[in-house]
Amino acid sequence: MNKIKIFLCALACITLTNCETEERFPLSKRYWDIKDYEAVVNELKFGYKSDEKLPTLDDPETRLIVEKLTDRQNFTVVLGDKELGISYKNEAAEAFFKSWRLLNSVYTELDRKDNYIYDKEMLAVYHFGLDLQLRYFELGNEEIRVNSDDPNSDEVKATTDSNVNILVKNFTNYLDYVNEEKRFSEKGQQIYAEGIKTYFTKLINRYPEADFSNVKRKVDLMLKKTKVAPIKSELSNLNELLIENMNRKKQKEVN
Repeated sequence: MNKIKIFLCALACITLTNCETEERFPLSKRYWDIKDYEAVVNELKFGYKSDEKLPTLDDPETRLIVEKLTDRQNFTVVLGDKELGISYKNEAAEAFFKSWRLLNSVYTELDRKDNYIYDKEMLAVYHFGLDLQLRYFELGNEEIRVNSDDPNSDEVKATTDSNVNILVKNFTNYLDYVNEEKRFSEKGQQIYAEGIKTYFTKLINRYPEADFSNVKRKVDLMLKKTKVAPIKSELSNLNELLIENMNRKKQKEVN
């Protein structure tokens, strides 16, 4: 009888815990809309005590929260919907971007040795934001062209080119973390290096005509500074990609 009571008590505790988790983080939903996302980001930013452990990828009980938080489907389900209007999608993209900027400061805590406590989660969030920005800026420029009398005018081109330059600058900020490479775990360094390859390749392929001169200068500086083999390797690969893209543009101008 006592064993039954203990079992029922334990079951009740598990059920209560699951209900509390679902209330804070709606994991049963296929994706999080912007209201869900804003609520979850606010919960992570303001709902945890300073000594309380945040959800992590290494914790089986909270891993799904981080995976859901960084699931691109949260924004692609809206931003990629061809039935929705461009203005509506831009408003959604802007809302996700604002929430991501707040979220980007959640997993940046350092330990007593000045190492990142949540490096894998921080990078997962950052990578989510890079993918989001690619779609966000693309939609913004698309709306500018749609609402313009002459989408091919010099004024429109100047505005859209300026937006692309901002996007490139935002991506370049990712390279600042080379200065903090010692703060990452070995796994974190690998994830960071993979991010250089993945996201700068996407950026250059998406906007091959953009001005990447500042990226090139940054890469040259970081190549001299990094001591981590995977990071140096991906910076070298990025440097080659930038040179190839620059040569293609020169060849195109000649022709």
